[in-house]
Amino acid sequence: MVFQESENVELKKIVVDDIKKEIIAFANCEGGKLYVGVGGDGTVTGVPDPDNASLQISNMVRDGIKPDVTMFIHYQTLQEAKKEIVAVDVQRGTNRPYYLAKKGLRPEGVYVRQGYSSVPATDTVIRQMIKETGGDHFEARRSLVQELTFNAANKEFALRKLKFGLSQRRTLKLLNQDNLYTNLGLLLSDQCTHTIKTAVFQGTDPRVFRDRQEFSGSLLQQMNDVYAYIDMHNQTKATVEKLYRIDVRDYPETAIREALLNSLVHREYSVNTSSFIKIFADRIEFLSYGGLVSGLEQEDILTGLSVCRNQDLANVFYRLQLIEAYGTGIQKIMAEYEGFEKQPLIETTANTFKIILPNRNIQYEEKSDNLTESYKEACYEEKLRCKEELNIKGKLSNEEKVIKFVQEHGSLRKSDVIALLGVSSSTASRLLRKLKDNKLLKQTGKARDTYYVAAES
Repeated sequence: MVFQESENVELKKIVVDDIKKEIIAFANCEGGKLYVGVGGDGTVTGVPDPDNASLQISNMVRDGIKPDVTMFIHYQTLQEAKKEIVAVDVQRGTNRPYYLAKKGLRPEGVYVRQGYSSVPATDTVIRQMIKETGGDHFEARRSLVQELTFNAANKEFALRKLKFGLSQRRTLKLLNQDNLYTNLGLLLSDQCTHTIKTAVFQGTDPRVFRDRQEFSGSLLQQMNDVYAYIDMHNQTKATVEKLYRIDVRDYPETAIREALLNSLVHREYSVNTSSFIKIFADRIEFLSYGGLVSGLEQEDILTGLSVCRNQDLANVFYRLQLIEAYGTGIQKIMAEYEGFEKQPLIETTANTFKIILPNRNIQYEEKSDNLTESYKEACYEEKLRCKEELNIKGKLSNEEKVIKFVQEHGSLRKSDVIALLGVSSSTASRLLRKLKDNKLLKQTGKARDTYYVAAES
């Protein structure tokens, strides 16, 4: 028999540690044969104890290669040139990529066959092998990052008095049968690579930013941080109906919660792009990557039909009591807007899903233009009373200073209030809103051209 190294043949004189790399490369590619007791030039040198050599290689494979590849390896002792050699037959594995246990699932630990050599695999090749062996189910594929921590997840589970040990992580499919973290584990870990970008715009103009932030970390951490951010910008408007004062928030908390959870659970995570949440004066938009699941129509969603893209992630959220049942989220959102003229909208493309929540208080502002004459008179009397109170005070309040500035200059902007009173932008906004609600000031213009003048008497 003539021995010569090739793409599927490797020769070794003795048992050395590098044999593991050759076996990994064969198992990751099309398989091959490793002959121990044969020099690189094809000269048969033999091994003194073939059985011991086979045992050595078997132990190296069992302890040094992950996942378990032993079922794809066969050992045989051959007689060549009156000497004994060990033939190691390696088949292509079904759980690729295989890698050195000490190096991990990184290029320096994963090898492939290239010509007559075994070389480190690129990140692209590693991802492709994971996709091929893990199918198209993103959550179940092995994560490229295995050094994961779960501080945020631990807090979330502890908050609900739920255990989150290794056993629970396996049950929830954060760990696979080889105790390797899946992509689901990566999503819930503090090392999650996906983010949510938020932006607050001036009025309805998407070109003028008031604030923007990007949230990272575990999806559970992002969930809490983003909700708090939106809640901070969710204003409350007081209205009066007969003898009752009614406080209405711009956006129902339940609707915000369900829209946020929907964007987290149904997002397409195989593409590493951010979700976007945009807050305007008249609406909030939740935009996430991943259109409707194949076979599902937009009308189906409104009836409560749901096909979950990330079943395992949804199960985790269900376990944490964040969602109750599939398909109820959109219906809950719609229920929060019952009786309102403007309703939530759902817009989809081949690759995106958007939920638009209208500002409920915009309707109250529009309806205020149609108030009865008696109510207008009551508002006018209240305005006169406020003016009288301003006149009788010996010391000017912030409100009085603003009114006086308008009387002397004819108008003012928010920047004038900030400079005049030495307050923050948010405080200036609240003060102007209060004076406008009390019919002491009138707002004119939009976005950057907004200014305030004295209300007509």
